[in-house]
Amino acid sequence: MSDPVYDLVIRGGTVATSSDVFAADVGITGETIVALGSGLAAGKTEIDATGRLVLPGGVDAHAHIEQLSAAGIMNADTFESATRSAAFGGTTSVISFAAQHVGMDVREVVTDYAALAKKGAMIDYAFHIIVSDVTDKVIAEDIPALVKQGHSSIKIFMTYDRLKVDDEKLLDILAAAREAKALVCVHAENHGIIAWMVKRLIDKGYTAPKYHAVSHARVSESEAFTRLIAFSELLDQPVMIFHVSTREGAAVIREARGRGVKIFAETCPQYLFLTAEDMDKPGAEGAKWMCSPPARTTDDQEALWQALSLGDLQLISSDHAPYRYDETGKLRAGPNPTFKQVANGLPGLEVRMPLLFDAMVSKGRLGLSKFVELTSTAPAQIYNLPKKGSIAIGNDADIAIWDPTRKVTLSDEMMHDLTGFSPFSGRTVTGWPEKVLLRGRVLVDGDTFNSKPGEGRLMLREGGKAATPSGKLAAEMDPAKNFGAKLL
Repeated sequence: MSDPVYDLVIRGGTVATSSDVFAADVGITGETIVALGSGLAAGKTEIDATGRLVLPGGVDAHAHIEQLSAAGIMNADTFESATRSAAFGGTTSVISFAAQHVGMDVREVVTDYAALAKKGAMIDYAFHIIVSDVTDKVIAEDIPALVKQGHSSIKIFMTYDRLKVDDEKLLDILAAAREAKALVCVHAENHGIIAWMVKRLIDKGYTAPKYHAVSHARVSESEAFTRLIAFSELLDQPVMIFHVSTREGAAVIREARGRGVKIFAETCPQYLFLTAEDMDKPGAEGAKWMCSPPARTTDDQEALWQALSLGDLQLISSDHAPYRYDETGKLRAGPNPTFKQVANGLPGLEVRMPLLFDAMVSKGRLGLSKFVELTSTAPAQIYNLPKKGSIAIGNDADIAIWDPTRKVTLSDEMMHDLTGFSPFSGRTVTGWPEKVLLRGRVLVDGDTFNSKPGEGRLMLREGGKAATPSGKLAAEMDPAKNFGAKLL
């Protein structure tokens, strides 16, 4: 018998990429995919993938992990618990948030947060940098320095009392990001509309969790999208719009992209599978389903699926924001809080991929290659993650081997995060990742987890193609059309 050629061969499975589905063996040496083909030579170790789908590990580009909220609430997950949970759901790379709050030095925030991740993470990770205190130093020194270090995406909020960035500061951030070649990610809702609605609802005694959905009026999303896109177009600075939730919001994005504005957008499972009705529960229980923006209607779900199909939305992230249903999280203000007092956010790292596989592959909506694109390939490409998101020669051997016929009923008890509940409990999905590899090493094998805290790796990156301006300057910014003023 000849000597093994590869360290590991995944044999006899069906490989899927964002463009093709084909039968192939996968040869891995060290951390890298080195061969794809039929009848590959022997490996030192082999995995029989007969009857299985061999897919790239998921890339979840929007997850809040070991993060302090602006209200002073630490979310439930550590890097250790969150990344273990992600791996059990087929995700091998995650982008979380180093969050600056008012008064904090943003570079110190990133240093401290990186230390937490280095200590605990068990899958690979990168950071978005949340900026809420937009000082001259942040604009002139901190953003350029952080992007140069390899943190090439900035997040800002257009709402939330302690986080919101006003229009002038938003333009400052966009201009600084353009100069540094970073992508700007935005939570875009109209703060004034929401604040007015919240006050009016609470003053009239409408305080239950279900009224959270009413407070975030639909127009608050589409108005903010329209304003943000106008700013993006003025400065020719690419923007990623987070968690699109409404038909109207998707339509605004479609129109802007149709006229050539360089806008990207995502949605999340809560907007594809939940509705506002899920918050209509006895007492405070509806708080478990509270996130911002809120889940909407079945009509919005269909509009978002259509937007994904058309390419108006390019990826699906979890927006994992784990707050326990107790005094440390959602019930911090007591057992019967008003909806304004409830921490917003849902856990979702572990169930993102299985929920989407069930809908897109098992039930046939959009198909297997589109599943790979939206959950792995597109986020890796847009955020310029090196060697991630696709099964290709030269890429990291981040692979999830799926049993496409396995049925699993989701439950609170089976989750590996620390939230204590899942908003998707009780749903039965078909298709499950039974083995998950990170850089060629088996991380998950059935119910067994094979990693230690700190074995995840920081992914430093440049802004890449997505962060590059389109080159189409607005007349006011074009020296050839604005009497020679050089504003960018």
